[in-house]
Amino acid sequence: MTTTDADTNGTTAAAAAHHAGGPETALAAGPDAVTAHDLGIHGYAQHKDAHLKRLRRIEGQIRGLQRMLEEDVYCIDILTQVSASTKGLQSFGLQLLEEHLRHCVADAAVKGPEAIDEKVKEATKAIERMLRT
Repeated sequence: MTTTDADTNGTTAAAAAHHAGGPETALAAGPDAVTAHDLGIHGYAQHKDAHLKRLRRIEGQIRGLQRMLEEDVYCIDILTQVSASTKGLQSFGLQLLEEHLRHCVADAAVKGPEAIDEKVKEATKAIERMLRT
């Protein structure tokens, strides 16, 4: 079976490899390797429910900020809540970045040096954007 052939269940070999050995697993190395990443499986997929829960908590903090303004709460207390919300988003962003590195950059490692360079540049730009905020 090649990396693009489908098995009897209709799944590709790369999808089967993903379930067997993790997101960066491929049946063959090199630029033509088909991996779980190529199939649209993102690094955060395994923790999606936890991430959504975390984002809902942050959303609640933002709504709390709106209520605080509506209720004329003391500005320092509002700033404390702004800080907590910001830290929550930063923490979420760092977790997502780590998952990107483990999944997408590891996936690129299977494909070779050019793919690795591309993903490292992409991650570096994402880090730069996070640091500017």
